[in-house]
Amino acid sequence: MTKSTSAYWLILLPAALMLALLYLVPLGDVLLTSVTDPKPGLDNYALLFTSASVQHTLITTVRIAAITTVFALVLGYVVAYAMCAAAARHQRIMLFCVLLPFWISILVRSFAWLTLLRGEGPINEALQAIGLIDEPLALVRNETGVLIGMVHVMLPYAVLTLYANMRGIDTGLIAAARSLGASRLEAFRRVFLPLTRPGLIGAGTLVFILSLGFYVTPALLGGGRVLMVAEYIAVQINDTLRWGLGTMLAASLMIAVLGTLWALSRVIDVRRLFGA
Repeated sequence: MTKSTSAYWLILLPAALMLALLYLVPLGDVLLTSVTDPKPGLDNYALLFTSASVQHTLITTVRIAAITTVFALVLGYVVAYAMCAAAARHQRIMLFCVLLPFWISILVRSFAWLTLLRGEGPINEALQAIGLIDEPLALVRNETGVLIGMVHVMLPYAVLTLYANMRGIDTGLIAAARSLGASRLEAFRRVFLPLTRPGLIGAGTLVFILSLGFYVTPALLGGGRVLMVAEYIAVQINDTLRWGLGTMLAASLMIAVLGTLWALSRVIDVRRLFGA
């Protein structure tokens, strides 16, 4: 081993030790607790197939995460496309607006949506004032409110991922398609849209994985009626003290995320997709 190689590993050693201490050790403790509490074995993992409440929570989580991903991709694609087509000055303003939510706490944004969507909130009052509805719509304490809040939180992630992908597309390809007789719609559908497929896959994967672990937004906007896996884990650990069940669900969620990334890596280059 050369001196330069030794120096390289010595530089990495503090970071590796910190990673092991702050991440790998707690993660190992979670995995150990999931198979030892209340007794050694895989009884906790058997609940994935035998417990109706666990299965219902997992199905609800996957369904809401999938719907959130679809809406975030559609809206994010439109915004990212508009940003790419805008002038440089307008692009900077639009990018600032996309980044602005990152500077505001998710808790604050969730409370804001709770105020806006409640029965006496400005949205229902406006709809009643113009005569579109006679009674307030139930927009909170249900899946509708959870989806609105989650899409709002996830939208910037989709926009930024798609925008980075679209910025790398050679606009000369669109001009070439137009010069060969393709209409605007045909040039978009047959040239631009296929070129943005890596961005769509990357944004969809990122949004879906982050949506699986949502806690604050479903807890507030769901009002206890929409139970996703993160809140279910909190209930098991803080209220019922079923540490084995809670850590099993946390470990299962982690395994599912890693499995999704592994399956995706069989199809595309995941490291290149996320800019590694």
